[in-house]
Amino acid sequence: MTESDGKPHQGPAAPGGEPEYADRVYRSVPGVISGVFLLAVAGWLIGDAALTGTGKTPYVALAAVPVFAFPVIAYTLRPAVFANSTALVVRNPWRTITAPWASVDALRAGYSVELLSGERKYQVWAVPVSLRQRKRATRALSRSNAEHASRTGLGLGLASRTNPVVQGSPDPTRAWSDQVTDVLQEMAERYGTRPDAAGPVTVRWCWWVIAPALAGLAALVTVISV
Repeated sequence: MTESDGKPHQGPAAPGGEPEYADRVYRSVPGVISGVFLLAVAGWLIGDAALTGTGKTPYVALAAVPVFAFPVIAYTLRPAVFANSTALVVRNPWRTITAPWASVDALRAGYSVELLSGERKYQVWAVPVSLRQRKRATRALSRSNAEHASRTGLGLGLASRTNPVVQGSPDPTRAWSDQVTDVLQEMAERYGTRPDAAGPVTVRWCWWVIAPALAGLAALVTVISV
């Protein structure tokens, strides 16, 4: 899992004298890798069925392409989070949520990362929560505290912790999803009062994924039933 740090733009400063930053981009690298692998395997199987199959098999295989490919793209390659000084854009499998910072009440990481705005709640697919990673981070924090206590002779819980996601380096004592959530929450608090960060949350359906999948499903049903 990774993120690309925002770099200062070459241009005028933001209102209040703050420098403008390029979008921070967060997405699940394991998700992208699994999506590419699934598409490659499916392409090989469907291609083989289309070229060597008999009867209706080639037609069924071809009709199945959009039914399989577009949902895989939606759930593995498409999810991403883009954050800049004015808004948070959450690209989920079937929808894109654009939330100006003033409309963001909170971001929290429980069993999933969620964006809270008013009475609405939106799941952030691009930042999956790993309980195994959290347990590993907890063990790493315990070791760090123990080493710190042995060096200083002080009690546990005094190990210093910075926010390495902001600094561009991973923190082994915190799960990646928790680090990203903290960064986005800090950005919401920092930019929420900006005039250009006001406005309602907007939601757009991703029709370039939905329409081909539905058309492919209709074609697949037709081919099978003929």
